Amino acid sequence: MRVHICAVGRLRKGPERDLIDDYLSRFEKTGRGLGLTLGGVIEVEDRKGGGMGAEADLLRRAIPQGAATWVLDERGETPTSPDFADAIARLRDQGRGDLALVIGGADGLDPALRSEADKAISLGRMVWPHMLARVMLSEQLYRAASILAGSPYHRV
Repeated sequence: MRVHICAVGRLRKGPERDLIDDYLSRFEKTGRGLGLTLGGVIEVEDRKGGGMGAEADLLRRAIPQGAATWVLDERGETPTSPDFADAIARLRDQGRGDLALVIGGADGLDPALRSEADKAISLGRMVWPHMLARVMLSEQLYRAASILAGSPYHRV
């Protein structure tokens, strides 16, 4: 199953980019033998200032057709890392070809896009900058692959 990160905003070079690249590289190496690959990081940007609605339209176009869609949203469920790993494994085992993990912009996600998603996930009750959310999501993807591989990276 290919895992795609679809996000609003362009990430520049710097420490966040370095962390994301590191964790996604680790995810690729660990996930490969588990049937999990990185489909890519798709960044969209609303240059016309159309707000959340315009961002949602761009995100919809970035999501691969037929992909399971999970949005990151503060109102979503707050899974444990093993729960997150199990949910990814279930999709893979059901034969889903793609999973799109969607991160909105600074103002969040358009409510219509949020309601269209298969699942909403929260990284906690605090609100995180969307660029940090990418770092945290990338780490959780690597952690999920490590859990599924039985690696000692995740400790309870």
